[in-house]
Amino acid sequence: MKNKHFILAIVTSVLLLLFGAIGYFFIHKHFEQYKVVKASAIVKIDKTTPDAQPKKKTLKTIIYDSEKAVVQIQVELVDSQVIGSGFLYNSKGDIITNAHVVQGAKTVTIKTSDAQTYVGKVIGIGDKTDVAVVRVDKMAGMTPLPIDTKGKADVGDEVIALGSPLGFQNTVTTGIISGTDRQFTIDPFSYDHVYQISAPITHGNSGGPLINKETGKVLAINSAGMDEGNIAFSIPISEVIDQVHSWSKSPQSIDGINGTGSSANDVEEGEALKSDAENLVNYFYESLNSHDYVAAYTLLGSDWQNKVSYDKFRKGYLPTLQASIEDLKSSLSSDGKKATVTIRLSALEQTDDGNKQTVNYSVTYTIGYENDQLRLFEGKGKVIKD
Repeated sequence: MKNKHFILAIVTSVLLLLFGAIGYFFIHKHFEQYKVVKASAIVKIDKTTPDAQPKKKTLKTIIYDSEKAVVQIQVELVDSQVIGSGFLYNSKGDIITNAHVVQGAKTVTIKTSDAQTYVGKVIGIGDKTDVAVVRVDKMAGMTPLPIDTKGKADVGDEVIALGSPLGFQNTVTTGIISGTDRQFTIDPFSYDHVYQISAPITHGNSGGPLINKETGKVLAINSAGMDEGNIAFSIPISEVIDQVHSWSKSPQSIDGINGTGSSANDVEEGEALKSDAENLVNYFYESLNSHDYVAAYTLLGSDWQNKVSYDKFRKGYLPTLQASIEDLKSSLSSDGKKATVTIRLSALEQTDDGNKQTVNYSVTYTIGYENDQLRLFEGKGKVIKD
């Protein structure tokens, strides 16, 4: 009897071990694709959740970021001058503009939003399509504007037009797409499938970008406007981008264009230097107001940078919440090589105790060229007590 119980116990034990082994085998096979890791105290948020979505850019931010790649184009013809606009579209230093802006150009001078001046060369120009490409070797590597080559704008889409109407650089107008697939002819150019926009544009706007307010990407090239009413027309970038890429890859040799002319510094002599110096100071404070301290710091001359480190520069402006230029005057040095710009500045500042106060300053800047780039050499300021 005892032997029977002993044998039964052995059999039972063997069966339990057998079933356990089989169970382990199936469980291991089922879960082997899952990796067990240590639990983290930090919750990883799914990037698709609303809280983790990228923060939508404000209109002010879109304008500031876009202006860096929008340029004024000054074209010297045989007996006249033309002013237009353009925008950087790739890392080669290639700028898209209208063909009618650079048609017959002897020299092409490019002015950026930070008041730098470069010499450009037309590397592609349409004969029937009003588009052209200007290459600026010294702008290679700069950040271009993002371009929407596949999207199609709809009536009602909000847009931003940037350019230099009547020579006023860094001008912004807003509106909507008020019509699509418009067609007309302004000899020798044919405009097909263009957008009609309500954003006002005029002479000098030609060649500038039309930007989607929602995405911040370039939709079209501002090309023509009507004298009456807020009606203007822009060429969709998708209609011309293949041709633009072709010119960038294989630049044209164009007869009667890109003739020998004055250098960038020659162009800047005299009153033009005053205007550019004023633009530089304005851009300096635009950068500070956008908290782009790196861009502002790069505008300082090397001597100033040697005296003030970037960290010290940034720390000095952190309490300044907003700075507004209320008055600006400029003059040239006796040799015409430097400009002096004096401004009255109203600054909203945060105090050490967390309160806010408005302080008025008088600041005088000395501005000139360093390695062919316009720079702030010196700045002296004092508090104005009304």
